[in-house]
Amino acid sequence: MGFKILEYLQPFCSFLPEVSKPERKIQFREKVLWTAITLFIFLVCCQIPLFGIMSSESADPFYWLRVIMASNRGTLMELGISPIVTSGLIMQLLAGTKIIEVGDSVKDRALFNGAQKLFGMLITVCQAIVYVVTGMYGEPADLGMGICLLIIIQLLCAGLIVLLLDELLQKGYGLGSGISLFIATNICETIVWKAFSPATINTGKGTEFEGAVIALFHLLATRTDKVRGLREAFYRQNLPNLMNLMATVAVFLIVIYFQGFRVTYQSSQLVTEVSIPAILSSCSTHPTSPSSPVCLVSNIYFLSQILSSKFAGNVFVNLIGTWAESGYQRYPIGACATTCLLRRR
Repeated sequence: MGFKILEYLQPFCSFLPEVSKPERKIQFREKVLWTAITLFIFLVCCQIPLFGIMSSESADPFYWLRVIMASNRGTLMELGISPIVTSGLIMQLLAGTKIIEVGDSVKDRALFNGAQKLFGMLITVCQAIVYVVTGMYGEPADLGMGICLLIIIQLLCAGLIVLLLDELLQKGYGLGSGISLFIATNICETIVWKAFSPATINTGKGTEFEGAVIALFHLLATRTDKVRGLREAFYRQNLPNLMNLMATVAVFLIVIYFQGFRVTYQSSQLVTEVSIPAILSSCSTHPTSPSSPVCLVSNIYFLSQILSSKFAGNVFVNLIGTWAESGYQRYPIGACATTCLLRRR
């Protein structure tokens, strides 16, 4: 038998802002406009740096999952969508296993959504505190109590903004879900930047462009051996290359094909054949988002990196995972975290 705790959370949920349902039918043009406004606010937050941080150039423990989390390091979108989807996953698990009792009435569903929102804000606060305490933005002693509190408040406000933007779209003002929109935007932004980035990097063999397409023309123009320059553009290491770009485009085309895949079956009750969409794309982004079971494995990955950065050498921490640094990235070299990384890939 489940616990009826949602009613006890109702007084606390009333303090959180809420997007009201539309009183009229929202036209398609208005939905496109609201979706564009939501996306614009998200992208602006991705570019606004956190005030008060000393440095964000150390090894990034979440480098490999930034795209999935729709986060951008050192900015207001540091946490991305992680608190929202994590709270949703946990609340759905509690409701599905009948640990908490949720009725089918409108009031119970409203209480459940409010509790999920409240839990998401609590997760945001906890993650923000962990980020600050573990030295993601500098040693807390050097930052000072006031700056640490200011960083936490900034992350909390950014988390509230993401929550309201997602709720705005889900209430019917926009198109689709805010979580899927933010993930897709972050992925597209990464692909475009890796393909056409004008940033230059000294690789030891000379200055090269980061963008794969721009690097192709640059290598063909600067290399005397054109075949070698073309080979470097397709297979260069440590920087985006054309093979990466072509593989990404191929994956996109395959996914689009299967999403439009249709099967025809003969109904047992009707004489005519009925064409229905296949269920191949029914999972949408859930297998790759933090709201999936992959998130449970990735949380071990996150926790291991955070503990390893502060308590390296501890026996229990080493059982979870040991790590090594390469530039601005960290990768597992032993224990449970290595298994998590292999399963995530």
